[in-house]
Amino acid sequence: MGKRVLVTDDTAFMRMSLRNVLEKNGFEVVGEAADGEESVNLYAELRPDVVTMDITMPNMDGITAIKKILEIDPNAKVIVCSAMGQKPMVIEALNAGAKDFLVKPFQPERIIEALQKVSG
Repeated sequence: MGKRVLVTDDTAFMRMSLRNVLEKNGFEVVGEAADGEESVNLYAELRPDVVTMDITMPNMDGITAIKKILEIDPNAKVIVCSAMGQKPMVIEALNAGAKDFLVKPFQPERIIEALQKVSG
């Protein structure tokens, strides 16, 4: 059975791109969130195996969302998705509890590698 994934990004195109790569590789996308607040609420409701998390989003940024998701579930597995040039934020996200990070634009192989790594 494929791993269940919650995709979080404020750009519909990025969510669609991630969904396509994940579904082609046997993952089940159980939800999509457009901001950190929505991601936290969907995590509590859906309990996915892995969350992909953009950092820069409206309402609640990814770093705050990671911390809130880990309050709900200390074993949550979050992979940060970030554009080049946001290295300090990526480091902050990893310090906040993210398990790995992906750099946009994505390489499909790297997405699958990261998800397989964190979901064991």
